[in-house]
Amino acid sequence: MTTLIDHPMPQHGPRSPITVVDGYVPVIDLASALGGDAADRRAVADAIGETCETSGFLVVVGHGVPAETLTRMYDATREFFALPQEQKEALRSDARDPLMRGFGRKGSLAASNADATVEEERARPDLSETFTYNRLGDPGDTSLPPTAGAGLRLPNKWPALPGFEDAYRAYYARMEDLAVEIMRLFALALRLPEDWFDAKVDRHMTNLTANYYPAQPVAPDPGQLRKGVHSDWGSLTLLYQDDAPGGLQVRDKNGDWLDVPVIPGSFVVNIGDLMAIWTNDTWVSTVHRVVNPPREFSHRERFSMPFFHQPNFDTLIECIPTCTGPDTPPKYAPVLSGEYIMDKFRRAYDL
Repeated sequence: MTTLIDHPMPQHGPRSPITVVDGYVPVIDLASALGGDAADRRAVADAIGETCETSGFLVVVGHGVPAETLTRMYDATREFFALPQEQKEALRSDARDPLMRGFGRKGSLAASNADATVEEERARPDLSETFTYNRLGDPGDTSLPPTAGAGLRLPNKWPALPGFEDAYRAYYARMEDLAVEIMRLFALALRLPEDWFDAKVDRHMTNLTANYYPAQPVAPDPGQLRKGVHSDWGSLTLLYQDDAPGGLQVRDKNGDWLDVPVIPGSFVVNIGDLMAIWTNDTWVSTVHRVVNPPREFSHRERFSMPFFHQPNFDTLIECIPTCTGPDTPPKYAPVLSGEYIMDKFRRAYDL
């Protein structure tokens, strides 16, 4: 069960700690990096880099995203998933859409995981519903190269709910800005120029996906989870989540499952597979899952909103210069960002 930590937001200032709460998934304050000098940015970047070498998961506060933006997004999401099923089905994602924009099709994220120990989970769909928006579906968007498939250019689907589209677009814009800031801190942590990733993500193809985990009046089948064991696929994920029981867990290096702390107004940040490839496994893309609530809380719904930051379709992901040397040759063949994510979607959703 995910635990809500009633921890006050840090008081920012020259002596404010960077790591607010230590642990396998630490809580890190970004405020000094976003508003400080070069030394402040380097200190926060180093704290993030150290975490990326161990768990690949952290929680960030002091991120500057207004509480109103979070509240509007969360409320709009709750309103959508409360609609009658037939209204949600009317927005079902197009079968030709590899990004599953709109009301998502059923699938199993465990099926995208190469870990053979989760075979039982692969056969069972995740116990969740999703709604997805991606900038590639906006009218006039020119992010994709001519070689990209037509399915990626399909339009987004929006419910006829007042304020819904505006809330999602506003939240998406804030996540774009925050993702760029964190990618720049990543670059500093990796001893690269701060703008090293900028041109590789300036036409990103990121899914913003709202997850709805319904109540479970009937106990799930053995091995069936709200989200099966998987790693994320892109550069990084920014997750806003509520504190309802049955939440996010990460698997540590000993194979134990640990709850990810929930702090009001924070974001969970984790790196994805492509960042692990970029860093030659210097940084880890940790497997995680969303567990079912204990039976005494099976009446509780849960909501989360991950922003799956994905580099430009035609960005070549290959070992970065500071993560290879005579004793550490590249482990992975270069791969295009777009091809990688489409292969993952095919495995997870039988596209």
